[in-house]
Amino acid sequence: MKILVQGKTQGTILKSNTPINFLGTVDKKTGIISDKNHELYNKSIKNSILVFPSGVGSSVGAYTIYSIKSNDTAPLAMICQKADLTVATGCALANIPLLVDDKLFSSLQTGQKISLDTDTSNPLTLL
Repeated sequence: MKILVQGKTQGTILKSNTPINFLGTVDKKTGIISDKNHELYNKSIKNSILVFPSGVGSSVGAYTIYSIKSNDTAPLAMICQKADLTVATGCALANIPLLVDDKLFSSLQTGQKISLDTDTSNPLTLL
C-alpha cells in the first residue's frame, strides 16, 4: 500500500471498476457522475470513500478535483488500483487522502464502511 496523500477519515465506499475522467465525468458543483456511459452515472461521490482503478484524461482533471473540494462535493478519500499524475496532483492540491493498492482494490466493495488513518501501521480498517 502506498500513501500518496495523508489523512484520517471514515465513510462508506463507492466503487467503480471503470477509470474516472474527472474533467469529463464529474459535475464540479454537485459531485454527481454526469457521464451516461460511466457505471456510476447519476451517483454522487460527495462524502464517499471513492474506490476506482485510476484516473484518465488531461491534467485539467486535477483542477476538477480541487474544484469539487472547494464546492464541498468531494469524496472524503480516494483509493486507486494504480497511481496516476492527475489524481495524485488533484488530491494533493485539495488535501484529499489518497491510497494506492492494487491487491486491496479487488476486496473493497460499494457499501462497506471503512476507517482510514494514514498515521497508523494499518491505515485501512473495515468497520
